[in-house]
Amino acid sequence: MFFCDLLRVDNLVVCWQKTGVSEIIYPRSPREQIADWVWLPRFIDKIRLQAAGKLHADYQPNFCVKGFDLAWLEVAGLETGAFVELVKSTITDGEVCDWVAKNVTADDAAKSGFRERLENFGRDKENAELQAILKQRKDDAGLGDRDDIQCFIDFIDADEGRS
Repeated sequence: MFFCDLLRVDNLVVCWQKTGVSEIIYPRSPREQIADWVWLPRFIDKIRLQAAGKLHADYQPNFCVKGFDLAWLEVAGLETGAFVELVKSTITDGEVCDWVAKNVTADDAAKSGFRERLENFGRDKENAELQAILKQRKDDAGLGDRDDIQCFIDFIDADEGRS
């Protein structure tokens, strides 16, 4: 983990390292919601950052192809390329929200199930492999002593300076 200056600009938390060597613009917290969907605001930010050439290298391996990006697309029943193009063609989150409300047919149970999966990913004490990955990420980020980090979204928020 590093220390940086934080500034909120257009719903993005802008963080820049004091060294001036690199700039990381963090997407919103995975907990934030649009159209009753967790992850969606973060995913929108990642799409817009990618389109602007500003999505940090740390986010590239999972962008749209695995992790919660892909899980959200699957639950929402959307094709990656089409959704990315939709977001890139909009200016505001409201436009995306309206489109999602009109075109995504996933019901409240699907949204709730996705939220539960997101909020609990890494909490399962029976999944030793996942627990080990979370522990390693915490240790690598200098957050190994943080007992309040119980799942991956806790880790994301802490690693990006929100908690």
